Amino acid sequence: MIVYNKQLLDNEVLVDEADALFKGGFISKEQKKFIEKELPVLKSQSNILVRLGFFLLGCLLFGSICGAISLFGLSAENAFFQICCYIFAVVGFAGVELLANQEYHNHGLDDAFILNALLCLGVAIGITTEGYEMVIAFFVAAGAFFMFMRYLHVLSMLVFCLSATAFLFFGMFEFGDIGKAILPFVAMIFAGVFYFLTKKMMNRLSESYYYNGLLLANSFCLVLFYLSCNYLVVRELSAELLGTEVKPGTDIPFAYFFYAFTFIVPVLYLVQALKTKDRIMLWLSFLAIAFSIYTIRFYHSVLPIEVALTLGGIVLFAIAYFSIKKLKEKESGLTFKPDRINHSDSLLNAEALVVASTFGMKPEVKTDSPMEFGGGGFSGGGSEGTF
Repeated sequence: MIVYNKQLLDNEVLVDEADALFKGGFISKEQKKFIEKELPVLKSQSNILVRLGFFLLGCLLFGSICGAISLFGLSAENAFFQICCYIFAVVGFAGVELLANQEYHNHGLDDAFILNALLCLGVAIGITTEGYEMVIAFFVAAGAFFMFMRYLHVLSMLVFCLSATAFLFFGMFEFGDIGKAILPFVAMIFAGVFYFLTKKMMNRLSESYYYNGLLLANSFCLVLFYLSCNYLVVRELSAELLGTEVKPGTDIPFAYFFYAFTFIVPVLYLVQALKTKDRIMLWLSFLAIAFSIYTIRFYHSVLPIEVALTLGGIVLFAIAYFSIKKLKEKESGLTFKPDRINHSDSLLNAEALVVASTFGMKPEVKTDSPMEFGGGGFSGGGSEGTF
C-alpha cells in the first residue's frame, strides 16, 4: 500500500535521530554529516516556511494544469462543468503519485496536490449529488484515508477525522429532531470508542510509518470527546439545530450532566496525563480547563472580571506548583527536569562510541600530549641520568 521505499523511510527516522543527537551534543557535526551521507532519504522539507512556499508553488502548478485542461472543455459548457472537478481530482491523484515515485514526501509540492485533489473530489461529489452533505463527507473521508495509507500524509488523517465526524453528524440529522437531540451522546460514544481503538492500534503497530497519523487521530478523539458534551457547545447547538430557546429560570435538558461533564473531563485528562506521562493529553487538559472556565463565564458572570482573573491566576499557580512538586523527581517520561537530549554531556563519549561502532567510524586519537615523556632521571626505558 505504501508507495515509498521502506528502506528510505527507515533511513529518514535514523537521520532525524542523528539530528536530535547532534543538537543534544552527543555526536559531532562531522559524524552527523557522515550519517546523512551514508543514509539516502526521501526529498522532504523540514523548514515550515520553505514547505509553505513549495505548497503555494504546487498550488500554482496544479491550477495551471487545470486551467490548461479547462481551455479544451470550454466548448462543452454545461457538460464539462459536470465532470471538470472529477478531472481535476484525477490530476491531483496522478500528480501526487508521480511526485511520490520521484521520492517527494512532506515536501510541499505533494501537499498541494493531495489537498487540492481532496478538495476537487468533494466539490465534484457535491455537484453530482446537488450538495448532499453526507455523501460528500463519506467520499472525502475515503479519499483522505487512501492518501494517508498510501502516501503517509498526516494532514490527510486530519481531513479524514473531520470528514468522518461530519459524516456522523449529517447521518444523525437524517433521523430528524430525535437524531439531533441524541447527537451529543452519540458523538461522545463515537469519540470514546475510536480513542481506545487508535490507542490499541498504536500499541500493536508493527510498522512505525503510521504512528504519527494514528497519534493525531487519537488526539482528535480526545478533543471531540470533550466538545461533544461541553455545556456551551451543546446549548448553542441545541438553539441552532432544534430552535430551543432557553428562557430565564429554565435550562436545557440534562443540564446537570453537561455541567458535570464540562468540569470533570478536563480533570480526568489532567490526572491521566500525569499518570501516563502523556504530554499531548496534558496540553489538551489545560486547554479544556480554560474552555470550561470560559463556558461558565459565558453564561454566568458571578464575579467582576478582575476578581475572576485573580482567582484564575491563583488556581493556575496551584496547579503548576503541585504538578512541579509531583514531577520534579521523575527521571523519564513526563518530568519537570530538562530533557536529557538537550545540553547534556554526561553520555557524550558513550553515545559517540555507539555511533562509531554502528557506522564504522574510527575515533580520533590525539597524539600530542602536554606532558613530555622520554628521558628521566631514574631507571626505565629512556632514562638519561637527569631529571
